[in-house]
Amino acid sequence: MIIKVNKDDEKIGEIEKMKAHQEGVLHRAFSIFILNDKGEMLLQKRAGGKYHGGGLWSNTCCSHPTRQEGLKKQAEKRLKEEVGFTTKIKKIGEIKYNLKVGNLIEHEYDHLFMGNYNGKVNPDPKEVSDYKWVSLEKLEKDLKENPNIYTPWFKLLYFEFSNSFKING
Repeated sequence: MIIKVNKDDEKIGEIEKMKAHQEGVLHRAFSIFILNDKGEMLLQKRAGGKYHGGGLWSNTCCSHPTRQEGLKKQAEKRLKEEVGFTTKIKKIGEIKYNLKVGNLIEHEYDHLFMGNYNGKVNPDPKEVSDYKWVSLEKLEKDLKENPNIYTPWFKLLYFEFSNSFKING
C-alpha cells in the first residue's frame, strides 16, 4: 500500500500501488538524484521486469513511501536497497505531475532529494539493469536528442530542477 494524498500532500488514505497507477490516483513519491565530485549524475537503467519504465534510463532512485517513518529516512533506505550505497541526502523541492507511462499513469506528489557520492555502486539487478555517471552537459544534450530512452518523469524533473543540480553538482 502507498500513501494517497490531496493536492496539498496531506494523507487521505492508502491505495495499492498498481491500482494507483492504473486509475491515476494522486499519491506520494520521492526521487533521488546523486552527483559525484566531478558534477556527474548517477543514472540507472530500470530493469526490464519493472511494471513501467523498464529498460529506460532514469534518475538514481525513486519510489513510494509506505510507512509512517520520515520521508527522508525512507528515501535513504530505498537508495541503499536499489543502488547499494548510502549517502547523506537533502531535500531540494517537490512537484506534482500527471504523466502517461505506457498504459499506466504517474500522478504523483514527488519529493526530490539530492546527494553527493563518489564510491562503489552495487545495484539490485531486480531493480536496475545498468548504471552510468554522466556529465550534466552531456545528459541535457542526450535528453533533447534521445528523449525516448528516458522515463517521462525523469525528463520532467531534470528540466524543472536543472538549476539545483548545476548549483550543487
